[in-house]
Amino acid sequence: MSIVIMIVLLGFLILVHEMGHFFAAKALGIKVSKFALGFPIGPTLWRKKIGDVEYLIHACILGGYVAFPDDDKDSPLPMDSPERFANNPIWKRMIVISAGVLTNLVVAFLLVFLTAGIWGQLPSGQADVFVGKIVADKDASVWKSGMQEKDKILTINGSEIKSNYALTVYAKNSAQYDGKVDENTVAENLSKLENLNPNIDSSSPIASGVVVKLPQNLREKAILIDEDVLKGLAFYQDNQRNLTDSQIRLRNRIKGKQVYIGDGTANLSEVAYAISDNYRPLYITVERNGKPVKLDVIHPDKDGLIGIMPESIAITIPTKNFKDIIENGSSYLYKQTMVQIYGLYQLLTGKIPTKEMHGIVAVAKIGADVIENGGMSSGLLLTAIISAWLAILNFLPIPALDGGHFMFLII
Repeated sequence: MSIVIMIVLLGFLILVHEMGHFFAAKALGIKVSKFALGFPIGPTLWRKKIGDVEYLIHACILGGYVAFPDDDKDSPLPMDSPERFANNPIWKRMIVISAGVLTNLVVAFLLVFLTAGIWGQLPSGQADVFVGKIVADKDASVWKSGMQEKDKILTINGSEIKSNYALTVYAKNSAQYDGKVDENTVAENLSKLENLNPNIDSSSPIASGVVVKLPQNLREKAILIDEDVLKGLAFYQDNQRNLTDSQIRLRNRIKGKQVYIGDGTANLSEVAYAISDNYRPLYITVERNGKPVKLDVIHPDKDGLIGIMPESIAITIPTKNFKDIIENGSSYLYKQTMVQIYGLYQLLTGKIPTKEMHGIVAVAKIGADVIENGGMSSGLLLTAIISAWLAILNFLPIPALDGGHFMFLII
């Protein structure tokens, strides 16, 4: 049922978009020959001519179009008729072309205002994150850190944490022994090795049986993740180097040890790479009894888990009166639209892989999940965001889209 509801909502957005073109054309005296919901792919489920307009519903309902006599070479309308689209002034054609986009924008605002008015609040996209239950092994660093259940997580490595996702991103990218190293850390550890072992040439293989003293209590540098990544607007990318297979095997042999016994296969530089892949710290500040508390360092495990079950409480924006509905509703839609525009920029610049693009079927499924988990209010807000997004996409200067037609009219 959630999928059906989402398909109906998407069909509604397409319908109002085409209605924008339709009523603008009729108001300006431009003849419309067809008004259709769906694409002419597969069977036509229903058709009826009312007046001089033929109305159709196609089986492929996730689409739609308005057709003019100009599109039909067999149209009886004279070629010089002022009712033909092409015979109208450019400003009239611009209004008709842009009317669908404007209608989608109007509907987007109305849906947000409607949701805000009925439910009395709007999501902020942020949440307070709490420690629900500590489930780590008893020797895990989270127990030694001083973290307690019901602590509110304020910051990690200086970044404000406003979602479970932000917590997960930090933990996953701070996994221990992840097979990646920072070149600066390698250089620092090589210097430590050379100071501890002044009689060993760093570039020559270490002879069999030679004892190499290893630095102790090594720790990688804490990562700092960009705010866009924490919000889910971009993917985390680091500048670390992947260890080779031989370096990983060497790392596994010597991790946790105080010395390395040479076997003629590695030099000090290789050892420096091997010991540089170890623990990456998380510096966490929590709120307890209304006061900030800095915890001792926490090290996620090899799977990027710190051993807690986080709980979050969504932060909402109140919309208790008409002023709140208009101001907070407009702000909500603006922010969500800017997120979509930024996402498009990230996609076009290659910062987000094209595999992350989703078609209409995926959008319907995602929307159904939103309705099932968040209720109808979440579904209406998602529909509003999609409506605004359809307006933006349709007005891009791409041939076959409204923006492409508009661009050619400008030219």
